[in-house]
Amino acid sequence: MDIQKYQTNGAQKDTADYGAAQIQVLQGLEPVRKRPGMYIGSTDIIGLHHLATEIIDNSVDESLAGYAQNVWVNIHTDNSVTVRDDGRGIPVDMHKIGKSALEVAMTMLHSGGKFDSKAYKVSGGLHGVGAAVVNALSSYMKVEVHRSGQVWVQEYKKGKPQANVKSVGQANDTGTTTTFIPDSEIFTSVAFEHNKLITTLRERAYLVPGLYFHFFDERVDKEYHFFFDGGITSLVQHMNRHKQVLHPPVFISQQVNGISVDVALQYNNGYIETLESFVNVINTKEGGTHLTGFRSALTRAINDYARKIGYIKSNEDNFTGDDMREGLTAVVHIKMAGDKVQFEGQTKGKLGNAEVQSVVVNVVKEKLDTHFEENPQTGKAIIEKIGLAAKARLAARAAKEAVLRKGALDGATLPGKLADCQEKRPSVSELFIVEGDSAGGSAKQGRDRKYQAILPLGGKILNTERAPLDKIINFEEIKDLIIALGMGIGDQINVEKLRYHRIVIMTDADVDGQHIATLLLTFFYRHLPKIIENGFLYIALPPLYKIQIGKEIFYAYNDEEKEEILANHPAKNSSIQRYKGLGEMNPSQLWETTMDPERRVMKQVTVQDASQADETFTMLMGEEVAPRKRSIQTHAKLATLDI
Repeated sequence: MDIQKYQTNGAQKDTADYGAAQIQVLQGLEPVRKRPGMYIGSTDIIGLHHLATEIIDNSVDESLAGYAQNVWVNIHTDNSVTVRDDGRGIPVDMHKIGKSALEVAMTMLHSGGKFDSKAYKVSGGLHGVGAAVVNALSSYMKVEVHRSGQVWVQEYKKGKPQANVKSVGQANDTGTTTTFIPDSEIFTSVAFEHNKLITTLRERAYLVPGLYFHFFDERVDKEYHFFFDGGITSLVQHMNRHKQVLHPPVFISQQVNGISVDVALQYNNGYIETLESFVNVINTKEGGTHLTGFRSALTRAINDYARKIGYIKSNEDNFTGDDMREGLTAVVHIKMAGDKVQFEGQTKGKLGNAEVQSVVVNVVKEKLDTHFEENPQTGKAIIEKIGLAAKARLAARAAKEAVLRKGALDGATLPGKLADCQEKRPSVSELFIVEGDSAGGSAKQGRDRKYQAILPLGGKILNTERAPLDKIINFEEIKDLIIALGMGIGDQINVEKLRYHRIVIMTDADVDGQHIATLLLTFFYRHLPKIIENGFLYIALPPLYKIQIGKEIFYAYNDEEKEEILANHPAKNSSIQRYKGLGEMNPSQLWETTMDPERRVMKQVTVQDASQADETFTMLMGEEVAPRKRSIQTHAKLATLDI
């Protein structure tokens, strides 16, 4: 083969098909509409809420700058959103490029007042794309500015101004009102979630003490108002309100070199860490240098104090970072000049400023040292809690090693009750976790053994919300599940070793089945959260009814479907079988209704609000009875009893 000739001919062919005509130049906001995911992360419900957050945070920035005292948020019946503040109002005078500053801010990327610290000392906006991106991804937007005694207005459609900025009347106040309608051509859904917006506003009310938030949802005719004097200390108490706390909250606050560090922490008697981090009110869900600094300082301060009071004798006995996490509830909030912040990505999920880490380490370490000296009971309570965690860690290590030795994944060491699949590629392999041996037998016979594995459970598993890791690992049903999954547990988790990328909880459609599903969800959320975060966890929805009409057989997954099927065949005799459990289905029925990818119905498990999920699991599965009782009494009227 003549390699040189082959390459030359290929290059000539490519050149002929690729010239200046193929080079696209996207003008104005066209890049946003062309690739919305680059600017807001996604076009699903998460990206949709990012639009509202961008506009809300512009108003919050006015408060951080010392001007706004109120933020009003309205969701209208058509899912349009209006955000209003009583700040200074966006400037409307002519910019040097020949357009109103308002039009520049709303229609041009990388424009705004947050690139230096003159207009905003602290701001959540950084890249100057927030309002412009929301405009580009909205079918309609209107901005009304009250400033300099006048009302100024401009309207847009898909980011394009419909007219110049104009004055429409007199004003005796100041502020900005923004109304937008998300573009249904861009988003998979334009229906904002009521509770998600409540969480966003409540979170910011904690982070900006003294700022009032007023939320109105016209779709359900409800309103909420948020105002907190206590700041992040109140937030920590809110996060711990269903838990038994071990000491009063510890609050740390100091400003160093233009970086303001606020930390609140409190330990409870549970086993789970709840840690939130923020930069200029932006929730840094992926952490960053401020979180790394906090963890380092906490570990050093607690180990130093433990040695000082004689609880540990040498560096070899030091508590680990994992020990520190057990039962910890904390909030870390950094505020700094907007032009200094270095987020990783437009969605601002992780802080990248290297200098922040050392500032946080020094502030937190010094303040904790002083606090423990002045409040020895708090220091002692924390160290005793962490000491128990360290002992449990040592006990769990031996148990984990035993589990991992048994689960070497060579085929012979997998649990005996696991009916594994033939496929070895995790991306196409499925694991069905089935309630009971009877249903497990039907599932094993009805499955496609090429890619579907079955793991029957002998009954209800341990409530992992109330148990330390060593007890969890020694529980037989959970041990089998850990070995079958193959990714380990605790500090030895490796998600790349997960053997199945679709894990399906398949339980009966009754109270016991739902309880087992909840116990499994608790285990995955608390101990294998990466499975949920990567979208690998599902819940199967088996049918409730088998309906035979003549020779035809139908399956109904709820009462509404049953009634619809019967209504569509009014003149024919029918027989209805109500399934009480999966074990009542023969293998072919179970495959046809619940396991066949072409016909089955499943729900993917996701976590859109981590703090709400944490609170729910604590309330439902924790040791405190009163919150669980209140929840049951509140929602009992909504329950459908299957008697």
